[in-house]
Amino acid sequence: MSRTAVAAATMTLALWSLSGAVQAQTPAPAAVQTRAPADAATRASYDRADALTRSVFWSQEQQINPMDPVAGVKTAQALRELGQFDQAAETAQGVLTVQPANIEAMLEVGRAHIARGQAFYGIAALEQARASAPRDWRPLSLLGVAYQQVRRADDAKTAWNEALRLSPDNPDVLTNAAIARMGEGDAPSAEILLRRAAAQPTATLKVRQNLALSLGLQGKTAEAEQILRRDLPPEVADANLRWLAERTAAARGAPITAAVESGTARTWSSVQGG
Repeated sequence: MSRTAVAAATMTLALWSLSGAVQAQTPAPAAVQTRAPADAATRASYDRADALTRSVFWSQEQQINPMDPVAGVKTAQALRELGQFDQAAETAQGVLTVQPANIEAMLEVGRAHIARGQAFYGIAALEQARASAPRDWRPLSLLGVAYQQVRRADDAKTAWNEALRLSPDNPDVLTNAAIARMGEGDAPSAEILLRRAAAQPTATLKVRQNLALSLGLQGKTAEAEQILRRDLPPEVADANLRWLAERTAAARGAPITAAVESGTARTWSSVQGG
């Protein structure tokens, strides 16, 4: 399969009801109510909710206290997961205005710009996070993705190697490095990294789906199908298998366009590294 085909195939790189304490105030000329921030237990419970619910809750918390950096970061994260990348980047950047040393906000700035395809604008924040937290693998892993997106392949590899030194066999780092290999047309090398990632106890569904992709792109469809059918509902697995079949059946030199999602079925255009 051509470089262009594989790169396109691996390109990524996405309301809850508000529950919080409400404190009645003595009404002015018109009745006015002011909400108090939710308590720690309520906040923790929302971390288990879906992205749409979290976006509503945390944006409400941010409205209550615009200087709350936790609410700002979690709002940005939820917006990014919903695909609202520009708004996510703006929200995370706003946290840094209030709290310039906030590592989590720096990471969210980087993630949002990577997700919107403009990684260049997130590199400064990620490099600042790397300098501020030299023992944290996350800035390095994200920097690898950002560098790869702006065609700084050597810098990307250096960042991932350093991340793996800090966190050996980390599945997120290995997956990011593997996706870069697939983008370069090297699916066999990506497969090695993804098998290593999938063997880790903390490996996620995303890791296994990327492994299936690397196998399918090499024509190892039987093993790819086994992975897909273990992890996905039948109709979703069928959609991904059809996607792979269409690509592997096409002429090797023919360009591949990004897959289009149909209904709720995941397609390979939605698979990305952590």
